[in-house]
Amino acid sequence: MLEVTNHCNLKCITCPREYQFGEDMAKGFMDIRQLRKVVDEVYPYIDSIGLTGLGETLMYKQLEEAVDYIRAKSDGIILFISINAHLPKCVEIASRLADKLDTIQISMDGVGDVYEQVRLRSNYNTFFENTRAITAAAKGKRAEVMFNFVAVKENYHTLAEVVEAAHQLGVGYVNVTPFNVASVTAHDVSYYDFFQTEAFKNEIIRAKAMADRVGDVILSIWDFKSPAGFQKCHLPWSHFYISWDGYMTPCCAKPFPKELNFGNVFEEGLMTCLNKPGYQQFRQLWYTNETPEFCQKCHMVDMAPIPLDVDLPIN
Repeated sequence: MLEVTNHCNLKCITCPREYQFGEDMAKGFMDIRQLRKVVDEVYPYIDSIGLTGLGETLMYKQLEEAVDYIRAKSDGIILFISINAHLPKCVEIASRLADKLDTIQISMDGVGDVYEQVRLRSNYNTFFENTRAITAAAKGKRAEVMFNFVAVKENYHTLAEVVEAAHQLGVGYVNVTPFNVASVTAHDVSYYDFFQTEAFKNEIIRAKAMADRVGDVILSIWDFKSPAGFQKCHLPWSHFYISWDGYMTPCCAKPFPKELNFGNVFEEGLMTCLNKPGYQQFRQLWYTNETPEFCQKCHMVDMAPIPLDVDLPIN
């Protein structure tokens, strides 16, 4: 994960950048020369690169240059971005990238007024029309368009309608993930109790029924069923996160260098940071399933398993 920027045009209640850690973080854009340097170092050992972090990816003016540079290295690297489909030129940029990216993920956290209550500063009609244009432009191209739905108390009851909207817009995938309070200072782990309720479980079932009915939308969910614990998290071993200013943070759920980082890859090199004693000790805890203090409150370790009577792909 290369965080090309952590600037954003929206203020979403699901986003860690809108709470204390985010308020304290430095903000900026990744130097394209440093991005190329990181790509040079990881090639040919990497299988995927996400050009998204805490910000709106399409605000990065060198995005197309970055995509072209990675594609010139290998056509086999899986490339993906996540966007909010609100910027004035989002359709134009996404259209140009549709044959170069593998996935264009669009954040979709409800329908109508609910969407706007979760994604502050947003406009649902703008989102809907821009998404329609993006999926039309991507039809027959390399990129798959998908929705990512972060389930919170404010929006979970609209999940089936999100699947229906995906069908209407030609979006082939809807992925559901629970709100992670690891870096959200406004909530404690009791928030996860909500996901144990029959109301939430029933909405997953209703969304599955909607996906079955429309027939052209694949609904996938986070791994709600397996036991909680540090070993549930694969991020210490993959999905390395590099902040816009070069710091290697432990994960994408809490990517705040001031809280914890394993060095600066721009200054020290990626392999040096990956193999620092601190990072090795962090991964050693994974073997014994001991949760680092940094990871407390994460849904991987503090969210009890949820029995769901539905058969859905796990993301």
